[in-house]
Amino acid sequence: MNETMAIQLDGVVQNRASFKLGPVHMSIPQGYITAIVGPNGCGKSSTFRLMLDLDKADVGTIQLLGEQVENGLSTEVKKRIGYLHDQSSPHEDNMKGTEKAEFHRFWYDKWDVNRYRELLRILEVDDNQLLGKMSKGMRRKFEFALALTHNPELLLLDEPSSGLDPLAWKTMIEVLHRYMDRGDRTILMTSHIIEEVKRLADFIIFMAQGRVLGMYEKDELFSSWFTLFVSGADLTPKKATLIPGQTVVEHAGGTTYRIATNQAAEAEAWCAEEGYQIVSRQALELDEIMNALLTQDRLNTRMN
Repeated sequence: MNETMAIQLDGVVQNRASFKLGPVHMSIPQGYITAIVGPNGCGKSSTFRLMLDLDKADVGTIQLLGEQVENGLSTEVKKRIGYLHDQSSPHEDNMKGTEKAEFHRFWYDKWDVNRYRELLRILEVDDNQLLGKMSKGMRRKFEFALALTHNPELLLLDEPSSGLDPLAWKTMIEVLHRYMDRGDRTILMTSHIIEEVKRLADFIIFMAQGRVLGMYEKDELFSSWFTLFVSGADLTPKKATLIPGQTVVEHAGGTTYRIATNQAAEAEAWCAEEGYQIVSRQALELDEIMNALLTQDRLNTRMN
């Protein structure tokens, strides 16, 4: 992993009447795409707002592109960031796309009008409309184009494909891949779409109930999380808990148990050494890994 961090959160806590975020520890490496996944209301968007100094943390420190956020982000650092909100702003509904683009052009020194026009063409967006009259998908594509047009070093995308049809979604994926070609840019995104995360992310962060459950390199994650169906005459639930990396143990009938593990190679070696037969093995999908982590987290919470 590149040792340079684009974003660093250390012990960040935000207390609200109905929700507590944190303590959050998060390191986002420069030059990669990192995706945050988790259930609705787990704190993904709140974390983005804290990073951008739109809300304040009660405890902890946040560093973004080398600046301490709690001291206030400088204008120069803000100009190096592109941000796509999870929802459009209603107060902009009576503004034309061209008018909002002109505001961005004034604010960002590196605004590239040729890049802007290219993105509108690729995404099939007509900016000569009131934002409030655009369809959800059209407005999303327009705001996605705005976030990219000043060629930011850091791109924060909160549910970027919300409202996009399959063709527009595929185009967005291609645009983001090209954006990363230079090698020194960073994307931090949130997403509920498994295929989107699998296609884009280098690293995956799992969040739940305001906390980070873990951060994983994507390829390593998918190569290590498996469901094993293990059979043995003397295999018991207690014995199955000794399998390396096990997170879930369920009786599957007879002498067979279904075991989810995050250390597939070590688990298989253990089974061979103990004389247990692996009847079948299945790679876990992202949502299944998330569920396994949530189950494990709930068990740990009860034990503590």
